[in-house]
Amino acid sequence: MTSAPFPDRETIATRFAALAEQDKAYIALLLENQAQDDSLIEGLEQYLNNASRASFLNSLKLENLGKWIGEAAPARLQIRLMELAKSSQHPAYTAFRNGLTSSGGLSRAYPPAKI
Repeated sequence: MTSAPFPDRETIATRFAALAEQDKAYIALLLENQAQDDSLIEGLEQYLNNASRASFLNSLKLENLGKWIGEAAPARLQIRLMELAKSSQHPAYTAFRNGLTSSGGLSRAYPPAKI
């Protein structure tokens, strides 16, 4: 029995670009497997780079993506997602970061200390 190869960053970027229900299910499966974290982050980075170069910026779609993935991603990915969101000052990254922040995923994964 051979295992299926990990999806490449272009395939994952295409799934993020479409983000239909079947694409969300596909990405949710990737989120479950820790071995695919690097591929997932690279694909998301490719998607954000493509969005930043596009002639039309759909900031609402980027914000909704940030909110969805922030709610869907496990705790182990929350810091990496936020690092990616903060890696550029481009409005595409800002819109994604706003959605990611509003999801509350990072604060759920790492709650503030009660002093």
